[in-house]
Amino acid sequence: MDHQMSEQQIILVTGGGSGIGKLAALELARTGHIVYASMRDLRGHSKERREQLAEIARDENIELHVLELDVRSEASARAAADLILARHGRIDVVINNAAMMMHGLTEAFRPEQIAEIIDLNAISWMRVNRAVLPAMRRAGRGLLIYTGSGINRLPDPFTGPYAASKAAGDVLAEVMALEVSRYGIETVIIQPGAYTSGTDHFKHAVGPADQEVAAQYDRLNGLSDELAARLNSTNLPDRRHDVEEVAEAIRDIVAMSPGARPRRVDIDPQGRGVDEINEVTARLQRNYFERMGIEDLLDVTAANASSADAKPLS
Repeated sequence: MDHQMSEQQIILVTGGGSGIGKLAALELARTGHIVYASMRDLRGHSKERREQLAEIARDENIELHVLELDVRSEASARAAADLILARHGRIDVVINNAAMMMHGLTEAFRPEQIAEIIDLNAISWMRVNRAVLPAMRRAGRGLLIYTGSGINRLPDPFTGPYAASKAAGDVLAEVMALEVSRYGIETVIIQPGAYTSGTDHFKHAVGPADQEVAAQYDRLNGLSDELAARLNSTNLPDRRHDVEEVAEAIRDIVAMSPGARPRRVDIDPQGRGVDEINEVTARLQRNYFERMGIEDLLDVTAANASSADAKPLS
């Protein structure tokens, strides 16, 4: 694909300090877009990451800006969006990417831990969207990209809280896609497979707090610790196994013409068949929506009409 952009986009990336977010921010800025890589606590927790990105931006002379945004705070999300809008008058693309990983026996996680990961991996998307969607609706265009996961289609053991959070985010993204399509706003859900390196997910994964419960699962001794190795053993030999390919896919999605973008992009080095599940789900969803007379909500190209174009109930 030709990576030259057709139009410079104003792009906000959450979780832009590491992993997929950082790689995507760099790819997009190097393509020529104006990119805001956001992260929390720029003077503390993210200071080193902020300085590293700022140095790259200076050295390469690219439009990559580091922005304070704590996705757990609606006020922080609104402040970040307002800053970008004040500078540019628009936000063209938002990449909801900030996330955390939890790994371990599901019963051993305390309920408040599960609430924490659902808040960060799913509810945070709503905070950011609520900050940017008014401007996108007024503009009659926009692109929402979500770093989801294939795990909510085919969950692995010891990933209960993480898989639940990704499933929650996926449904929010899917439903919101239907509701914003008539305003010319597109949605793409990225579904990466398991990349055990290249991101901080496995390295910084949070374990269950209730070790007393975990100790009772003697029949699973050691299996949780082997998960990464077992995942790697299923990698397809003809795949790169490099998380950079996720960032490149995001870059290519942004480069596509409005209306040509797929709803879901499966990038799975394990080849688990998530793409096949997506195909069946999309077909059944379209058939069901056709019966309701609202199939136009599935396609932005057909959706720029007013709500009056919905077929009447009969």
